Amino acid sequence: MRRPRPLFRALLSCVTVTGLSAGLVALGGGGALAAQDTAAHQARPLPAHVSAPYFETWTGESPDRLAAASGNKYLTMAFLQTDKPGSCTAYWNGDTTLPIAKSSFGADIAAIQARGGDVIPSFGGYGADTTGTELADSCTDVDAIAKVYESLVTTYGISRIDLDIEADSSGNTAAIDRRNKAVAQVQRWAEHTGRHVQFSYTLPTTTTGLVASGVAILQNAVDNHARVDVVNIMTFDYWDGATHDMAADTKTAADGLYAQLAALHPKKSPAQLWRMIGVTEMPGIDDFGPEETFTTADAVKVERWAEARGINTLSFWALQRDNGNCVGTAGANNCSGIAQDTWYFSHTFARFTARTWTSR
Repeated sequence: MRRPRPLFRALLSCVTVTGLSAGLVALGGGGALAAQDTAAHQARPLPAHVSAPYFETWTGESPDRLAAASGNKYLTMAFLQTDKPGSCTAYWNGDTTLPIAKSSFGADIAAIQARGGDVIPSFGGYGADTTGTELADSCTDVDAIAKVYESLVTTYGISRIDLDIEADSSGNTAAIDRRNKAVAQVQRWAEHTGRHVQFSYTLPTTTTGLVASGVAILQNAVDNHARVDVVNIMTFDYWDGATHDMAADTKTAADGLYAQLAALHPKKSPAQLWRMIGVTEMPGIDDFGPEETFTTADAVKVERWAEARGINTLSFWALQRDNGNCVGTAGANNCSGIAQDTWYFSHTFARFTARTWTSR
């Protein structure tokens, strides 16, 4: 996702064996390790249909406080990345003072989980993907990449990891292969240890589906026997110069993705394919400008469509933008640029999680 670079080097973070060791030390030895292991085994799968807006972790704000204030039970926490290319250690925002450890967001995540929610840690994003600090771009050791992913599960007791791959990372074929091999390795580890771990890919899209590089990432996952549970498309920042009906274009982009997934997974039913799909909007005026404005009316249309289609995930970039404090401003990190009630998009999308779903 495109966004201004924060104060901490880049917008993302990653973790590695060093980060895992730091987390264990911070928790205090064997007893803490046992507590981590118990938490991991008790991790609850996410709902089959979930709203999980992105939270910008570099702002210094509390994800628990904003989740409670906005009425969100679930958040996608962005981002994890390495602090420099070549490293296999991931940090929140690439900030070395924020390793994957209970000391970094642990209390917030535990509080969200205690209220029946959860978080989805996300690796990558535009900042990391253009600076060589996305974990698999940076680290050439598949085992080390897998250990970083596993450390998130054992440290925070989460059940889904998101991989935001765009820009330069989308063409790095060696890193794509390493990443998917690591995903498959973690899935084998989860099966052997009785854990539930999902992986989602967040990818750029056109109004008619993924570009070739996005399909290639998913094809490589198939080739490596890496299960992709959700493909989350960024239905904004099309950068084609056209004026967009953002709700309508969300639907056509998802239709295109559905066809692409059907080709990759011919044995899946239509309902199973739709349950692999997620969409992420950018409320208000996105980075491109007023031609791409996702309105409050669009939010209602997309939530109703998502319910009717039975997709997996609704999200938006980002929770800190969900207010009307900067009308007319495009692409701001802390406001939507349109007139709106505070938390309007959160409240509208939260209905998606709250629905009573029947089996499809």
